[in-house]
Amino acid sequence: MFDISQQMEVFPTTVDLKRIDPSLNMRRFYRMSVQPDLFGGACLVREWGRIGFRGQMLIERHDDEGRAVTALMKC
Repeated sequence: MFDISQQMEVFPTTVDLKRIDPSLNMRRFYRMSVQPDLFGGACLVREWGRIGFRGQMLIERHDDEGRAVTALMKC
Protein backbone atom coordinates (compact mmCIF):
# COMPACT_ATOMS: atom_id res chain seq x y z
CA MET A 1 0.00 0.00 0.00
CA PHE A 2 1.00 3.58 -0.57
CA ASP A 3 1.07 6.22 2.11
CA ILE A 4 -0.66 9.12 0.36
CA SER A 5 0.83 11.67 2.76
CA GLN A 6 4.29 10.66 1.49
CA GLN A 7 3.52 10.88 -2.24
CA MET A 8 4.94 13.71 -4.29
CA GLU A 9 2.72 16.06 -6.23
CA VAL A 10 2.40 15.32 -9.94
CA PHE A 11 2.85 19.02 -10.71
CA PRO A 12 4.87 20.69 -7.94
CA THR A 13 3.94 24.26 -7.03
CA THR A 14 7.19 25.09 -5.22
CA VAL A 15 10.83 24.63 -6.22
CA ASP A 16 13.75 25.59 -3.92
CA LEU A 17 17.32 25.50 -5.20
CA LYS A 18 20.54 26.34 -3.33
CA ARG A 19 24.15 26.53 -4.40
CA ILE A 20 26.79 26.72 -1.70
CA ASP A 21 30.53 26.73 -2.38
CA PRO A 22 32.59 28.02 0.58
CA SER A 23 35.80 28.16 -1.47
CA LEU A 24 34.15 30.75 -3.76
CA ASN A 25 32.20 32.49 -0.96
CA MET A 26 29.06 31.48 -2.86
CA ARG A 27 25.71 31.08 -1.05
CA ARG A 28 22.89 31.49 -3.58
CA PHE A 29 19.23 30.56 -3.56
CA TYR A 30 16.53 30.44 -6.23
CA ARG A 31 12.88 29.82 -5.33
CA MET A 32 9.84 29.52 -7.57
CA SER A 33 6.30 29.09 -6.28
CA VAL A 34 2.73 29.23 -7.58
CA GLN A 35 0.48 31.29 -5.32
CA PRO A 36 -3.17 32.33 -5.63
CA ASP A 37 -3.93 35.99 -6.20
CA LEU A 38 -6.89 38.04 -4.97
CA PHE A 39 -8.70 37.97 -8.32
CA GLY A 40 -9.12 34.21 -8.84
CA GLY A 41 -5.94 33.75 -10.84
CA ALA A 42 -2.50 32.57 -9.85
CA CYS A 43 0.99 34.02 -9.80
CA LEU A 44 4.36 32.46 -10.47
CA VAL A 45 6.65 34.09 -7.91
CA ARG A 46 10.42 33.90 -8.54
CA GLU A 47 12.88 34.87 -5.83
CA TRP A 48 16.68 34.77 -5.98
CA GLY A 49 19.69 36.14 -4.18
CA ARG A 50 22.25 35.40 -1.47
CA ILE A 51 21.22 33.04 1.33
CA GLY A 52 20.54 35.00 4.51
CA PHE A 53 19.71 38.23 2.67
CA ARG A 54 16.57 39.59 1.12
CA GLY A 55 16.81 38.77 -2.55
CA GLN A 56 14.98 40.00 -5.61
CA MET A 57 11.47 39.00 -6.64
CA LEU A 58 9.60 38.79 -9.94
CA ILE A 59 5.84 38.12 -10.02
CA GLU A 60 4.25 36.74 -13.19
CA ARG A 61 0.42 36.79 -13.22
CA HIS A 62 -1.63 34.03 -14.92
CA ASP A 63 -5.36 33.45 -15.48
CA ASP A 64 -5.41 30.19 -13.53
CA GLU A 65 -3.23 27.86 -11.49
CA GLY A 66 -2.75 25.44 -14.40
CA ARG A 67 -1.10 28.09 -16.56
CA ALA A 68 1.08 29.23 -13.67
CA VAL A 69 2.22 25.63 -13.05
CA THR A 70 2.93 25.24 -16.79
CA ALA A 71 5.11 28.36 -16.65
CA LEU A 72 6.90 26.93 -13.60
CA MET A 73 7.60 23.67 -15.43
CA LYS A 74 9.15 25.59 -18.37
CA CYS A 75 11.73 27.32 -16.13
